Parts: sequence; C-alpha cells; structure tokens
Amino acid sequence: MGPVLAGVLQMVALIAALALAYRPLGDYMAKVYSSDKHLRVEKWIYKGIGANPNTEMRWPAYLRSVLAFSAVGVLFLYLLQRIQGILPGSLGFSSIDPDQAFNTAASFVSNTNWQSYYGEQAMGHVVQTGGLAVQNFVSAAVGIAVAVALVRGFARSRTGELGNFWADMVRGVIRILLPIAVIAAIVLVACGAIQNFAGIHEVGQFTGGSQQWNGGAVASQEAIKELGTNGGGYFNANSAHPFENPTPFSNLFEIFLLLVIPFALTRTFGRMVGSLKQGYAILATMVTIWIGFTALMMWTEFAHHGPAFDIAGGAMEGKENRFGVGASSIFAVSTTLTSTGAVNSFHSSFTGLGGGITMLGMQLGEIAPGGTGSGLYGILIMAIIAVFIAGLMVGRTPEYLGKKIGTRQIKFAACYILITPALVLIFAAAAMALPTPGNSMTNSGAHGFSEILYAYTSAANNNGSAFAGLNADTQWFNSTLGLCMLLGRFLPMVFVLALAGSLAEQKPVPATAGTLRTEKPLFTGLLVGAILIITGLTYFPALALGPLAEGLAS
Repeated sequence: MGPVLAGVLQMVALIAALALAYRPLGDYMAKVYSSDKHLRVEKWIYKGIGANPNTEMRWPAYLRSVLAFSAVGVLFLYLLQRIQGILPGSLGFSSIDPDQAFNTAASFVSNTNWQSYYGEQAMGHVVQTGGLAVQNFVSAAVGIAVAVALVRGFARSRTGELGNFWADMVRGVIRILLPIAVIAAIVLVACGAIQNFAGIHEVGQFTGGSQQWNGGAVASQEAIKELGTNGGGYFNANSAHPFENPTPFSNLFEIFLLLVIPFALTRTFGRMVGSLKQGYAILATMVTIWIGFTALMMWTEFAHHGPAFDIAGGAMEGKENRFGVGASSIFAVSTTLTSTGAVNSFHSSFTGLGGGITMLGMQLGEIAPGGTGSGLYGILIMAIIAVFIAGLMVGRTPEYLGKKIGTRQIKFAACYILITPALVLIFAAAAMALPTPGNSMTNSGAHGFSEILYAYTSAANNNGSAFAGLNADTQWFNSTLGLCMLLGRFLPMVFVLALAGSLAEQKPVPATAGTLRTEKPLFTGLLVGAILIITGLTYFPALALGPLAEGLAS
C-alpha cells in the first residue's frame, strides 16, 4: 500500500468513526444542558462552592462568573508552580520562574496550553495532575458553557436569561468530559501509553552519558488533552512521543478525540434551537473546510521535489516514521482547525505552503470544527456576519433563526472578529520591530518571520501549537504571549455573551418568502465564502511575507 492511499484510508476511517458518534453524542449533550435535574455529586460540588444551580443568569452575571472562575484558576495554577520546589512528587524540579509561571497559568486556564518549557524537565507530578490536568477539564467545560449560552440566546425569546454558568460548567465536566476521558485513557493505556507516578529513570549507557526518562499519569492527561482540545503535552515532543502516542492506531484515535465534541456540538445546537437542519448546515460548513484543508495539506506534503523525497514518500523531515506524511498531515490540520495545539510532527519542518496551511487554519478562528465550545460560538458569529452580508445584497433586514440581526448584534459580531487579528498583527509587528525579540528566532528571512507570526497566531487563537525553532522562554515572549492568550480567550466571550443576551430578549420573527433559508446548501456556500474572504483580507499581507514567500521560493 502506498503512503498516499494509506493517508486517504485513514481519513475515510476517521470520517466514519466521527459519523457514528455524531448523533448519539450530540443528542446526549443537548439533554445534559436542557435537563433541570442535578446528580448527587453535582449537588455536593454546588454546595461546596456556594452556588445555586437553579438561578438563571442574565449575560452580565454569566460573564462575571466565567471571569471570576477563570481568574481564580490563573492564580491557583500560578501559585502551584511557584511553590513546586517544596511540594511532594516534584521529582526534584525547582519552582517555576515568575514569567514562565504566569505564561503557563494563562495558557492552561485559557484552553491554549502553549508551553515554553520542557514538560519532562520542569513539571512534577503534582503540578501536572493537580494543576495542568484539572485545567484541561474545566477550561474546556467553560468553552462549552459559553457556546450553550449563545445557543440559548437563539432558542429563547423575551427574556435575557441564559442559564446558570456553574451548572453548565459542572455538567460539562461530570457528565461529558470525565466519562469519555476515562474510557479514552483506558484505550490509550491498551495501546501502550504509560500511566504511573514513577520517578526519573536512567536508561542505558550511551557515548557521552545516559538518557533519563520520566514516568507520569500520561494516558489520562493525553485523553483530556485531546478531548478538551487543550494540547499541552506531558513531554516536550508532545504527541510525537511514544509514551503519549505509541502506535498509528493511537494516533488516529487521538485525532478522533480532538474532533468528536466540536463536530457533535452542531447536532446539540440543532436540537436545542428546534431545527436539526440548521445544525447540519453548520456541520457542512465545518466539514467542507476541514476536508479541503486536509486535502491541500496532503498535496503539499506529498509533492515530491527530487530523489530524497521520492525515497521517503514525501517530506518526512520532522515527521514520525510511525505515522508518515498522511497521518501527520491529518493531525496537523485537525489540531490547528481546532484549538487543540497538540502536535505529532514539527510544523516548522513542513513545506513552506504546508506551514502556511497550519497558520491559516488558526487564523480562520479555529471554527472547522474549532475548540470545545469555542468552535461553535465562533462559527455562529460568522453565520451572523454571512446573514448580514446576504441582507445587504437583497436590501432587507437580516434574520437568523427567527432573530433580527440589527445594529447592536452586528457591532458585537464585528468586535468579536476584530479582536484576534488585532492581537496577532500588533504583537507580531512589535516583536519584529524591537531588537531583542528577534534574537529568539532560529531562522532568518521568511521562515524566521513565520516563527513569530505563528507564535502570536497560536496564542491569540488559543491554539497552543508551536512552529518550533523559536525560543519563546524569554521574559518578552512569556509575558506578551500570556497576555495574548488571556485577551484572545476572554475578550471574545464578552461579545458572545452580550450577543446572546440581546438575542434572548427579542421576540421571534416569523419566516416569510423573503427570509434567507439558512439550512440550505446555498447558505453553507455563503458561509464558507465569508469565512475565507474575511480571513484572507485580514491576514494575506502577513502570510505573503512568511509562508507564501517561502513556499513560492522553494
């Protein structure tokens, strides 16, 4: 079997698995967030944190709860890293420096999971399991909660109430993420991923010294890292490390995990707004972009340029022999089109155009299918923009799901889509203009600029993957990237929840002959076009200086 055929067959198997999980998982999540009953363990949690899960919240109260919970998470994780040196199970590692501790705390609480440290050489068991793994669960649950609040904004009328954040967040962890993660961890252990609390082992004797390996609760963290579209690796090599991702099957399973909830949430959306066809239209948009990007990535990486590439079956530099070009391409596209950030290959070693595809995937807003929750509310914002554009073309007030899209709603949507590009381009420009940040680049020219652009794109979009080659463990990058992560995560949530509140207050508008049918393929095409055009107009100049220039020169 040739490597191209192998890659195509893996893609087919992945699509089949996602299709089988789509309906039951989507319907189950809709029931979870529509139920008025609470499990006993949930009641204990509510009592412990002093929350009343039956109290409905308007959008300002919902937002305050999101921000307060996340702020406490940042503070707790920061302090845990700062006192690591005196904690049991620290494996002899010292406390984390202030700037790196801030960067890591901001990273994991914002569901970014960017890492400017070597996991196996910096973090002990307590920080890994009690700090980072916990945030993998709750940050993902926060994203789903905000998405569900926006869906309720479409589904409800004549009320500003969007549900209860504490109930939504706890249910997301207890009823969705935790059960699936337990099953996924068992599968990964069966594949060969490690799960222990062993210390540092010295393995073998080599010329010039020996090699040291860490143990750790790797399988359990790997499961929620992918399922919650987090991405932070227990080891520096991330999902290219055999302890995290031992076999081709585990590799395909991990891709399935990072895609399954974001895709299934479109079914949840359709179920909660009372029209499954609306969910299918959003799903079709996501699938079209995901398959298109994957096919383009495979084409760029399988393109042969000389005998070395012919022998290797493609551009194998920076890729694991266990996975090959096809599986690495699928993983790279899936992790950058979601907000996962896990990697099973070095994106810096991809072809120039291949590296550009990973960047563009993040710059779309990671909405195909996007992160857990963030992908759904991101693409619904783009749907509102697409409806507004269609309304301008035919000269009538735009409507979406029976709600009028007026000046107020468009202002919220416009602010949402402008935040991330502003963060990326301003900070990337500052890093290139100042003398010190440029010293962190391993490469010069277009590839060096791509390292900087990729870093801020990854941080502001809450992806967390790295282009590699950039030394980001400096005060400048730890501080500015940490700031990008927090602003890129929580500022958009302000406008999402404000939009949800404004929609929930409206009276539904009955459909007429002139209403745009947003469940039809025509709208799917309009939405895909709006996403690509808006992103292209925003980022094309920067991409032209980096990956496009490199790709065209090679």
